[in-house]
Amino acid sequence: MHKKENFSENEGVSEVRLDKWLWAARFYKTRSIAKMMIEGGKVHYNQQRVKPNKIVKTGARIRLVQSNTEKEIIVLGIIDKRVAAPEAQKLYQETQESIRQREQVADARRYGVLTMPNPKRRPTKKERRELIKFRLNQ
Repeated sequence: MHKKENFSENEGVSEVRLDKWLWAARFYKTRSIAKMMIEGGKVHYNQQRVKPNKIVKTGARIRLVQSNTEKEIIVLGIIDKRVAAPEAQKLYQETQESIRQREQVADARRYGVLTMPNPKRRPTKKERRELIKFRLNQ
């Protein structure tokens, strides 16, 4: 039988690469995506760009981009195996400033959508020509 591993069994892990930790903590779906994000400068470890093989230590601050949002987290635990989401959330804590900024961006995005013009119909050919002429003259 295959033994199921949990967070408590993996606590003895002392060294884990950054790309592997981001994958295990469920920030990115695959290690290759985590590696691409690190190499692309989307992940900063203690306010510095690093390579995917950087060893993660508890207490470190990681700033990362996930889809459209930016998060800053503090590492609380180290693990090298991917675990369930509730267990993975115990590995880090998001800073209060990061939570506040994400909420502000979400609000701005939500309210921006409400103020966007939504015409009832498509413009006619004549109206399209006038719009194009207006844009070119600006």
